Amino acid sequence: MSIELAACLFTLFALAGIGTPIGYSIILASVVYLGLAGLDVALAGEKILQGLYKSFVLLAVPLFIVAANIMNAGTISDRLLNFCVAAVGRFRGGLGHVNVVASLIFSGMSGSAVADAAGIGKIIIEMMTKDNRYSRGYAAAITAATATIGPIIPPSIPMVLYALVSNSSIGALFLAGILPGLVMGGVLMGMNTYISTKRGFAMEDPVPLVELPRITANAFPALLMPVILLYGIYGGVTTPTEAAAVAAFYALLLAAVFYRALSVKSLYKILVESARSSAAVGVVIGGALILNFIVVSENIPGMMSDALVGIDVHPLVFLLGVNLLVLVLGCVLDATTIILVIVPLFIPACKELGIDLVHFGVLVVVNSMIGLITPPYGILLFVINAVTGIPLKEIIGEVWAFLGVLIAALLFLILVPDVVLWLPRVFGYQG
Repeated sequence: MSIELAACLFTLFALAGIGTPIGYSIILASVVYLGLAGLDVALAGEKILQGLYKSFVLLAVPLFIVAANIMNAGTISDRLLNFCVAAVGRFRGGLGHVNVVASLIFSGMSGSAVADAAGIGKIIIEMMTKDNRYSRGYAAAITAATATIGPIIPPSIPMVLYALVSNSSIGALFLAGILPGLVMGGVLMGMNTYISTKRGFAMEDPVPLVELPRITANAFPALLMPVILLYGIYGGVTTPTEAAAVAAFYALLLAAVFYRALSVKSLYKILVESARSSAAVGVVIGGALILNFIVVSENIPGMMSDALVGIDVHPLVFLLGVNLLVLVLGCVLDATTIILVIVPLFIPACKELGIDLVHFGVLVVVNSMIGLITPPYGILLFVINAVTGIPLKEIIGEVWAFLGVLIAALLFLILVPDVVLWLPRVFGYQG
């Protein structure tokens, strides 16, 4: 390791350790590298601008954020929740199942785990804890666990970022996330059923079946969002970025015209909040673009590829090792940082070992999401704590069972890649 790279890494970890936002930490550490290497510090700005202007796909990120924030406004959330209650609320642990199904549906709109947890999550927790039907810690834990599904089922902001660093097909990644998202939802519902039965949680009054068609029709326009996205991409109508623009326009049309749940004032607030969220992601992306230039300058990908030549490493062993590393890193780093900074180091090795990059990308995103609920620094645990006031101790005490089944689901996806790749192959993916 060169002195310049060592200084860069030391600065990065030192700044992150004292609480500097990770995006700023990466940029400042990269500037230290450029200065010590005798390169023009202005090169940092040049790399950021080149990376942003050449990556049309990045425009999808703010558009998906706008679409999600609009869909979470007004009565749309209430209509979708009513649909979930009518569909699965009648079973043992009904509101826990509602929590999972709501996350599966909202994941088709937001692409963000934090957005799901902070938005719909707070509403469901209040429903679950009303009249002490569920303990506070349990309601918060299952909400945090189900929010991890958000970026797995399309649209997915982390998958857009992974496509940026791996040159993989966004459409294939979106399709590849559908079955893993359903697998995650299935194991969470299974664990919820087991715990609810064991603890004797109250059952909800079933919604009459005669009411189900009316409730479904009320939520149907919102349920069409992921269908429109995937048809636009795979029907050859739009590019993924154009599909994001269509999603944002459809969300606006739905909220403002069809449901009439959006005023000009609330739209302004949504746009401002979306701009702030997009800027936060943009800072991390900018830092990653400079850091990737440094990684290439140091020939780290080449050295990793050379190290694999002649070494008899089975692809499965490599996948297990990388996923274990990402799981550990997920305890302290956010998914954006892992995908933009850490994952590119392993892309050449994946190509060398013949590992499908779409399969690898889905595993990384699933793994990064699991890291969001891994104690003690899981971001979603802090988000739920912040929006509900439920003590972290109670949330962490209940989250372990859900963390365990999600890791089991991840292991299943590693061992059976066809679960991930089947749907993309149906639509013509050659991987």
